[in-house]
Amino acid sequence: MQEVSRYAVGVDVGTSSVKCVVATVGDDGMLTIVGVGQAPNSGMRKGVVADLAGPAKAIDTVLGEVERMSGYEVNNATININGSHILSTKTDGMIAVGAMDHEITLEDLDRVDEVAATGKIPANREILELVPYNYRLDGQENIKDPVGMIGSRLEIKANVVSALSPYCQNVAKAAELANVHADKLVASTVAAARAVLTETQRENGVAVIDFGATTTGIIIFEEGDLQFTSILPWGSNNITMDLAMALKTDTEIAEEVKRKHASAVSDSSAKEVVFKRDKQEFYFKRADIDEAVEARLEEVFDTVKKELKRAGYDRKLPEGVVLVGGGAKLKDVSEFVKEHLELSVKLGNPAKNVIVGAEAQSTEFAVAVGLAMTDAMSQPVKHGKKRTKNSNKGGVIKKLLSKFKV
Repeated sequence: MQEVSRYAVGVDVGTSSVKCVVATVGDDGMLTIVGVGQAPNSGMRKGVVADLAGPAKAIDTVLGEVERMSGYEVNNATININGSHILSTKTDGMIAVGAMDHEITLEDLDRVDEVAATGKIPANREILELVPYNYRLDGQENIKDPVGMIGSRLEIKANVVSALSPYCQNVAKAAELANVHADKLVASTVAAARAVLTETQRENGVAVIDFGATTTGIIIFEEGDLQFTSILPWGSNNITMDLAMALKTDTEIAEEVKRKHASAVSDSSAKEVVFKRDKQEFYFKRADIDEAVEARLEEVFDTVKKELKRAGYDRKLPEGVVLVGGGAKLKDVSEFVKEHLELSVKLGNPAKNVIVGAEAQSTEFAVAVGLAMTDAMSQPVKHGKKRTKNSNKGGVIKKLLSKFKV
């Protein structure tokens, strides 16, 4: 492997699984994914860490998988943060930058960003993203980039995405226990949007819905900027639980029934589903499956619709909805969401500047791909170190996790 290779790494710490992608970064910014991994996760509750040992072990497992595939030893990564504690807050700020002939610099932008956040974002919250809508310089409105312009009074209107500090610290600590440093934490919805949206969609108005295992994230863009984000505490695992109760079976069988036989749109063609497992046959009524799935989907997407209305975008998104996450794999879910939200719906595919294989092309890898894209932008000089035979995070993690009784 050439020493000049540049790498980007994204680690998606989800409630039910941890996903990771490793990509090489070309001189033109093109990402080529060379390592993809996924491992079951535990110790998470609705997107947040409840027990450090579970996600630390899952991160270690998936990193070992992608290291073997890519030949790259992962020591740093961009990692997601999720949960209903994530908020977006509209804010503004103003600074005096100097004499009338002062030329605006990047340092001035940093200062006005800080003023916009200070006092408006509580001290117990970490700022994940500060999205400038526009600047005002000595009365001149709607400036997108004031650097190099002349003026003495700089104002900003912005949207700040923030998360509770303890939750951020716990995600970083879980990664640290797996011997990887979190260079940056990014909201799952922001990462997913980065992976699947085009500039045209962002400009015209679009929502990304990340239908995950235990959370459903919503993020809205218009005029090129992030306008709104919200995380709901329900996901596709709730469908599994409902099926287990409706069919009077365990959750493992219910999950397989969901994956293989459930549909977001009622199917009247068959009255019974035959499910085989370990030489046993199970018979379930199609009506019972349809009723459980439909009831939960209606609850989730009724709430999504209310959130769109609260943000002022109910049926007002020309580019419609882009659907990602593991829940987006449910049969006919796009059709259900289209009818329920009265918007066009597409399944999310990675952006054009990412070359992916079949596995990473799945909607459930959108967050991990978006994290790798962020990593490429924020870590421009991450050169490759070939993984050695002795590069075994498993040995390290075993010692680190022993105190957690894994």
